[in-house]
Amino acid sequence: MSATRALVVAGPGTNRDVDVVAALSVVGAEPSVALAAELVDDPTRLDDADMLVIAGGFSYGDSLGAGRMLALDIAGPTGDTKLGLAIAHFVDTGRPVLGICNGFQVLTQAGLLPGALGHNQHGQFDCRWVSLSPQPDSVCVWLDGEADDVHCPIAHGEGRYVHPDPDGLRAAGQVALRYSGTNPNGSMADIAGVCDASGVVLGLMPHPENHLSTRQHPAHRSSDVSVHLGVRLFAAGVRHAHGL
Repeated sequence: MSATRALVVAGPGTNRDVDVVAALSVVGAEPSVALAAELVDDPTRLDDADMLVIAGGFSYGDSLGAGRMLALDIAGPTGDTKLGLAIAHFVDTGRPVLGICNGFQVLTQAGLLPGALGHNQHGQFDCRWVSLSPQPDSVCVWLDGEADDVHCPIAHGEGRYVHPDPDGLRAAGQVALRYSGTNPNGSMADIAGVCDASGVVLGLMPHPENHLSTRQHPAHRSSDVSVHLGVRLFAAGVRHAHGL
């Protein structure tokens, strides 16, 4: 049976595409990297992909707002560019899409996910490990059904999630992950990751691609952290794509 083909999108200033490729490889996918500009020129490259991941980093140096310029590259101001329409079709076919950190910002800016990301409440860039609680009532296909928290690092200055109706999101099953314990950026209702109404598009600020093995965890010498691997999210996404 053929491996799941994963397309990883990188742009000027993003820097986590190599980490995402490593995560996808660990769970048995066949990843390849494409620059956003290459996809703009040839959106048909999506036709050969089973899943799509927009990697994190600081696209265009976040000089005009986090993710804004890359979102315009991908979807334009109204989402009706050739690439924007191709991604919409990709989602309509049930193929999973993941946006991490800057990629999450891109997905909200492009209108593919609800809400927005603002500056951290404390006004500073923050880099630390956090704990994420998977929400059992979420429709998100990137969750594996396990109750154990996911541990992974954050690295962002604009990660505070805002939405006019977080209770409505929860009722619709679109809240996928919440910060457990410490909320590092002041996100509403401790929301760390949200999905679209179908559950196939997920965005989150923390970096699950940076917790692929237990030795990456700062507490790996003193406790069993194997149930908290961030790679679980990639494994769930690959399983969904493989089952289509």
